[in-house]
Amino acid sequence: MTSNLLVSVVIPAYNAADYLPEVIQAVIDQSYKHWELLVIDDGSKDNTAEVVNDFCQKDSRVRLISKENGGVSVARNLGAQLAKGDLVAFLDSDDLWLKDKLLVHVNHMAKNPKVGVSFSRVELIESDGQTTNKLTDNIAQEVNPQDLFYSNPTVTTSNLVIRKSVFQDLNGFDESMQYNEDIDLLFRLAIQNDWKLEGIDQVLVQYRLHASGLSSTLKKMEDGWVKLMQKARQVAPNLVEQHYSAAQSAQLQYLARQTLRLDLPALLGVSFVNRALISNWPNLYKNPKLVALAILIYFKFATFNMFKLNI
Repeated sequence: MTSNLLVSVVIPAYNAADYLPEVIQAVIDQSYKHWELLVIDDGSKDNTAEVVNDFCQKDSRVRLISKENGGVSVARNLGAQLAKGDLVAFLDSDDLWLKDKLLVHVNHMAKNPKVGVSFSRVELIESDGQTTNKLTDNIAQEVNPQDLFYSNPTVTTSNLVIRKSVFQDLNGFDESMQYNEDIDLLFRLAIQNDWKLEGIDQVLVQYRLHASGLSSTLKKMEDGWVKLMQKARQVAPNLVEQHYSAAQSAQLQYLARQTLRLDLPALLGVSFVNRALISNWPNLYKNPKLVALAILIYFKFATFNMFKLNI
């Protein structure tokens, strides 16, 4: 039997008018109808507010909250603060949900009262919405605190459904963090042992890939991971010490793969993969994927330099 929990959907939006109609419609089309939608216009310069107001006039469950620009974490925290629901579901302004997203999460969390946050599997889509035919392999029945050092099991904040009381107890997202603020939130939940972070083995989210990644963005992502580990060290120093080298290698491998996917300069990929190798050197024989990644990146670098010599 379906629960009747109210779900507050929070969409932070900054200059998001291009994708917002499709994103809001994905919420309206949910098979579970007991929801409210709060779109936080974070100081947009485009017609984001106009787009949202059109939906507000058609559906009283949609609300627009406008504020000065303060960043995505500030916007999400404000939305959660204003939320009236028992559950808060975050959705980015360019990602999409499948129609049973809320229904599945509500039923799962109603049946499992110790689950504080639930998430699902994710389908990757192109910037134009076309499928890549790729699904994430991110599901774990239960996530341990140290798992969050290595990767983001939820993939995107658009995947998170959290009890509002839990979000409040955790004081929301750290507004000083630009990257990994979602993992920081999940780590603070997982380390307490009071609530479970649990995956649902069903594809419910579509994560939009953008080809506009920049070298500076990857550096900020690495800086965000370092800050995450610094914060974690304050509450779990032994856990961080035990996993730091291997987790750092995993993070650097991820960044190195992104240089290939985004076709960024070969030298940047070499930098990331070299440091990944150094971090993981004692156990390199256990990590054939890292060796394969290094070969790919070194080949790209060598080919690029040979091309330069021939012109």
